[in-house]
Amino acid sequence: MADFYQSGVIVTLHKLGRPSLEKIESEIFEFSKQRPIALVLPALYAEFKADALKGIVEELKKVKYINEIVLSLGRATDDEFKKAKEFMSVLPHDVKIIHNEGKRVKEIYATLERNGLQPGEDGKGRSTWMAYGYVIANGKSDVIALHDCDIVTYNREMLARLCYPVVNPNIDVAFCKGYYSRITDRMHGRVTRLLITPLVRSLQKLVGFHPFLVFLDSFRYSLAGEFCMVTDLARVMRIPWDWGLEVGVLAEVFRNYSARRVCQVDIADNYEHKHQPLSAEDAQKGLMRMCVDISKSIFRILAAEGIVFSDSLFKSLEVAYMRQAEDTMLKYEADAAINSLVFDRHEEAKAVEAFANAIKQAAQIFIENPMGTPLIPNWNRVGSAIPGIFDMLKKAVEEDNK
Repeated sequence: MADFYQSGVIVTLHKLGRPSLEKIESEIFEFSKQRPIALVLPALYAEFKADALKGIVEELKKVKYINEIVLSLGRATDDEFKKAKEFMSVLPHDVKIIHNEGKRVKEIYATLERNGLQPGEDGKGRSTWMAYGYVIANGKSDVIALHDCDIVTYNREMLARLCYPVVNPNIDVAFCKGYYSRITDRMHGRVTRLLITPLVRSLQKLVGFHPFLVFLDSFRYSLAGEFCMVTDLARVMRIPWDWGLEVGVLAEVFRNYSARRVCQVDIADNYEHKHQPLSAEDAQKGLMRMCVDISKSIFRILAAEGIVFSDSLFKSLEVAYMRQAEDTMLKYEADAAINSLVFDRHEEAKAVEAFANAIKQAAQIFIENPMGTPLIPNWNRVGSAIPGIFDMLKKAVEEDNK
C-alpha cells in the first residue's frame, strides 16, 4: 500500500487500499458522455509480433468508455499496415490506424515541409504528434490518453486510473501523468533514478530556485510514457521528436497550465516493458542516446526560461552531478537491501559514469548550437499556415482505413 504523502507542487494521487475498478470505470463512463476520450497508441509494426500488444488488445476489449482509438503506426509496409488493421479490428471501438509510411500520410509530411514546417524525424514524438492532429481534425474527443504498446504487465486499471483525474470535472485537472514501480528481482528505471533526479537536483544547487526545476522534480516518474490531457493542450504543444519527448511534454504543460491543474497518479503496482541497453561506448545508441537527448532538452528548456549557461557552470555541473548521483545510488542500495532485491553496485556505478559522460556531451552540443533541433510546431500554427490541413489529414487517414 502506498503512503498518502503529498510532495512537490503538483497533486499526487496514490493507490490506497483496494479501490474498485468497476466503480471507477462506471464513473468514467458517465463523465465521458460530456468529455469523450480518445486513446492514442504509438506503435512500431514489430510490436504486433510481441505478446505485450496482444495482451493490451485483450484488456481494451473490456473498456467501454473509450470514444475512439488512434494507433499511429511506424516502420510498416503497406502489407504490414493491412495486417495491423486486421489485428486491431477485434476491438469494439472506433479504431483508426495512421499509416506513417503510407503515401497519403507521407504527402501530409511533404506538405508541411513545403510550407516551412518541420515535423521532425521518424519516431515516437512525430507519431504521437500526428495522432493528436487526427484527434483534433476528427473533433469527437475532448480528452486524449496515451500509453505505449510494449507494456508486458498491462491491465485496464492502468488506463482507468490514468483517465479518471482528467475526465472527472470535479477534479479540474488538465494533465495527468502516470507513475509506477519498475521492479523485478532488481530495480530498473536507471535513467529516471540515476540521471533525471540527480541532474535536476544538481541544477537546483547551482542555479538556485527555479519553478521549472521544482515542477520537474515533483514527478515521481518523469519519463513515464503514460499520460492523459485535455485535447486543447494538444493544440498548443510543441514537442521534441527525439528522446527528449517526455521532458519536452512536461515543459509544455508547465508553460501552458498552472501546477494546480497538473497531477500524477499511481497506475500500477509494477510495470514491465522492454529494456534499453546502456551502450556506454556509443552515444548514438541505447540509454546513452536517450540521456544525451534528455540532457540537451533540459538545458534548452532552462535557457528559454532565462538561465545563462557557461563553460564554468557546465564544469561545476559535472562535479555536482557525480556527487548527487553517488549519494542517490547509496539510497537505492539501502532500499534494495531491505526489500531483498539484487543490487549490483558496480553496474550502477558504471551507469552513473556513462550518464555523466552523456551530460558532458549534451553540454558540448548545447554550447555549439543552443537552438538545437527544432521542436515540432504546434497544431495551432500548422492550422494557421495551412488552412486545409485538418481536412487533408482526416481524409488521408479515413481513406487508408477503408
